Amino acid sequence: MSTINDKVFTPGKIGPIEIKNRTIRASAYEGMADGHTPTRQLIDYHTSVARGGIGMTSVAYAAVTKSGLSFHRQLWMREEIIPQLRELTDSIHQGGAKACVQLGHCGNMSHRRYCGCRPVGASGGFNLYSPTVVHGLKKDEIEQIVKDFGNAVRIARKGGFDAVEIHAGHGYLISQFLSPYTNHRKDEFGGSLENRMRFMDMVMKEVMEAAGDDIAVLVKTNTRDGFKGGMEVDDCIKVAKRLQELGAHCLVLSGGFVSKAPMYVMKGRMPMRTLWGYMPWKSLWWLKIGIALAGKLLIKNEPFQEAFFYDDAIKFREALDMPLAFVGGLNSVESINKVMEAGFDFIQMARPLVYDPEFVNKLRDGKVTKSGCQHANYCVARIWNYDMQCHEHCQVARFQKKELERNIRKG
Repeated sequence: MSTINDKVFTPGKIGPIEIKNRTIRASAYEGMADGHTPTRQLIDYHTSVARGGIGMTSVAYAAVTKSGLSFHRQLWMREEIIPQLRELTDSIHQGGAKACVQLGHCGNMSHRRYCGCRPVGASGGFNLYSPTVVHGLKKDEIEQIVKDFGNAVRIARKGGFDAVEIHAGHGYLISQFLSPYTNHRKDEFGGSLENRMRFMDMVMKEVMEAAGDDIAVLVKTNTRDGFKGGMEVDDCIKVAKRLQELGAHCLVLSGGFVSKAPMYVMKGRMPMRTLWGYMPWKSLWWLKIGIALAGKLLIKNEPFQEAFFYDDAIKFREALDMPLAFVGGLNSVESINKVMEAGFDFIQMARPLVYDPEFVNKLRDGKVTKSGCQHANYCVARIWNYDMQCHEHCQVARFQKKELERNIRKG
């Protein structure tokens, strides 16, 4: 039986905080925030992960302002939910883990139904995801969103979070400014990479000021966008170096572009029938029709392998002198050891902890060497089935095809 690298279960520092080991629950969207507010469901899930041995658990994809919402059950950081945030973080702390919240703005990846306005982006145009006409942000609007990021950090502090993770990847708003695919601006925010980084620079300066000396700041950034015409590794390393200069305490090295290369983010196949079956007609009829007609063209499968960002991420390890967290396909002792031995400081996992919130404790105690998760992505395909506990989603992957189809018909 393989033995896990001793470093995994040693304390690690991220800026002003120390976590008990090198494991972090990756910020994968839970869909557990009714009214954009933490629910008992969200609290129970993250508490179960905390009790399962994780060093820090990350609450996913919280919008910094209403225009940044892309889902009905997505967290939205605002003053009135601070008591519920405090209940969430208190429970995580009692479970033995640090608490992080991922902060972001979805940019053009939204719809008026969710964000309450015409979706905004680095540039105007038409977004097939909604589908909707997108409003290119004006300078005063950019400045307001920058302030919203800082305000969200201050709310996170009041809510008891130890850390924030700024989402600068996956084709959301900061990434939309960075990528030439979505940034066609002719002003100081467009054109050269230096200009395209300007919005990120402004956000990070605001975030670091708001974080002060007691909140750790992680940034999720792409190693590449994952398609021709997007950001490639060399430019993404320049972005990472800028983030280091701006004071980020740790980078989370991811990749992909949800609106263009969604499966590059997580790899594997998308169970299209399951995705279609749980997508509601009333609120997403346009997307449901699109999936039915051209789902395989819109969402292309990507081969899954463990530690799938490794070949790109190792170039960032060589180029940077700062803590780095590896995310993507860490499913076994073998892949975890490979990453730790290459000099990465932290490991992030999501799907293995959806499959079993106790996975980290079981790794520590030598009870398992590999997650039972098959990365079949039924948990992702059932994102619209709001009644299920997140850690139950993966059980769908155990069903036979006929049983899956029968379950879908039942709704």
